[in-house]
Amino acid sequence: MSSPDPQVRAARNQSTSSPRPGARGPVVAVTGAASGIGALLTERLAASDEVRQVVAIDERRGECTAARWQILDVRDPAIAEKLRGADVVVHLALDLDLETDAAARTAYNVRGTQTVLTAAAAVGVHRVVLCTSAMVYGALPDNELPLSEDAELRATAEATGVGDLLEIERLARRAPRAHPGLNVTVVRPAVLVGGVDTALTRYFESPRLLVVAGSRPAWQFCHVDDLCSALEYAVLEKAEGELAVGCDGWLEQEEVEELSGIRRMELPSAVALGAAARLHRIGLTPSPAGDLAYTMYPWVVSGSRLHDAGWRPKYTNEEVLAELLEEVSGRHTVAGRRLGRKDATAAGAAGATVALLGAAAVVRRARKARRRI
Repeated sequence: MSSPDPQVRAARNQSTSSPRPGARGPVVAVTGAASGIGALLTERLAASDEVRQVVAIDERRGECTAARWQILDVRDPAIAEKLRGADVVVHLALDLDLETDAAARTAYNVRGTQTVLTAAAAVGVHRVVLCTSAMVYGALPDNELPLSEDAELRATAEATGVGDLLEIERLARRAPRAHPGLNVTVVRPAVLVGGVDTALTRYFESPRLLVVAGSRPAWQFCHVDDLCSALEYAVLEKAEGELAVGCDGWLEQEEVEELSGIRRMELPSAVALGAAARLHRIGLTPSPAGDLAYTMYPWVVSGSRLHDAGWRPKYTNEEVLAELLEEVSGRHTVAGRRLGRKDATAAGAAGATVALLGAAAVVRRARKARRRI
């Protein structure tokens, strides 16, 4: 079959959606708009009376018919023309998939953010909103409970995707100096729940919850709907700067175990961390040992800037945990893999891997398998 004429293809790629007659408010461009958080935010903004028009940008067309679609890779410099006329850009085209090659993931995330920031500045966009994670604060035993937005970013690049997020944070800080007149707001959610798959959500797919001896976990969640409402606050300039977002307060490990009904398995730190590192090194799990720190030490955020602006979370930690447990029901992460459906899907939580089977036995089996090859 022959390919459609380029002009016909371009017409198909764009919606005929126009700004609401007489509507006020900003024109907002959203990258990564076809799926995930980007799709949810696109629908939310398109329905808002405070937003004049939404320009949806992705490599494929999404389902929101009220947005004007532009189809391209965010790393393409041609994105500048697609952003022309926008007042605000929300950049959500990030790859944080556990199974993606780490080098390819970093290249996409960093280059995409660089391109969007440069393109936005070039065509006179007033504000760019970026989304990273509260993980950038780091999970450390001496962290305050809760952390303020101005707390030092002490994370390292040892956990999945955190190195990319730290680089995006650096780009966010440099952009206003490199491009005077461009404002950058960074939104940092706590453990995200609601149709997302991360090393931290996979922690709850285990029949036992790993607890590293001597650690003091503190769990704070962020529902995707609350993240979208916080992003909307940033878009409408109701809050700006660095914005941490999550449920109010936190849950201690004992509360999580009581609410979930999942019993703990406690391991010495040296055993858990060492085994997790070995499992990752021999390829049994894509999640590095650094992910374990986020299940060991607190990284709870206060969200004071959003609260001062009048924002409140719709969900509590208890409610979000309940939704997470319902989502992962029936999934089992064992030895770095999700079982079921012929064991086809690789799992990611190094902590769950260690907790379930005991790393020594897993590593021994892997060694025997290699010797048989």
